[in-house]
Amino acid sequence: MYAIVEIAGQQYKVEKDQQIFVHRLEGEEGSKVSFDNVLLTADGDKIQVGAPAVEGISVSGKILEHLKGDKVIVFKKKRRKGYKKRNGHRQYLTKVEITGFGTSTGSATASKAKAAPKKEEAPKAEAPKKEAAKATEAKAPKAAPKTDEAKKAPAKAKPAAKKAAPKKEADKKEDK
Repeated sequence: MYAIVEIAGQQYKVEKDQQIFVHRLEGEEGSKVSFDNVLLTADGDKIQVGAPAVEGISVSGKILEHLKGDKVIVFKKKRRKGYKKRNGHRQYLTKVEITGFGTSTGSATASKAKAAPKKEEAPKAEAPKKEAAKATEAKAPKAAPKTDEAKKAPAKAKPAAKKAAPKKEADKKEDK
């Protein structure tokens, strides 16, 4: 039996007891991980293809170690211009051993079914808040109209802008 699984944005064909290198995953070495985004499963002649994922199937694995990949050299050059640039890169990887295939408890349909009642409950909780806000607005006194004295109060004087320093005699001679 094998499956095609999406792990960290890439698709991998995996089998039981296979070790694969994937982009760095969160988790300690020795911890178990589960991949719910299974795109295809095949068991002999029986093939299940998901749209986009097969529901109810998950792939479990164990993190063996975190490591860095081989160094990749990036060299840029523009001929006859004297431009050369050399960079290196090492990708952070995680080595995962696939331990088996099983049923997924957190399938997409189950999460959608659980999310629907929460959406219905949310408007009920917001209604009392709106009523309370309206009540406080009605109790609050309106702002008093501005008096003529407040309008006539002088605004604070702004500091004068700094003037440019006068040119020195040496600067004047250089300008001529």
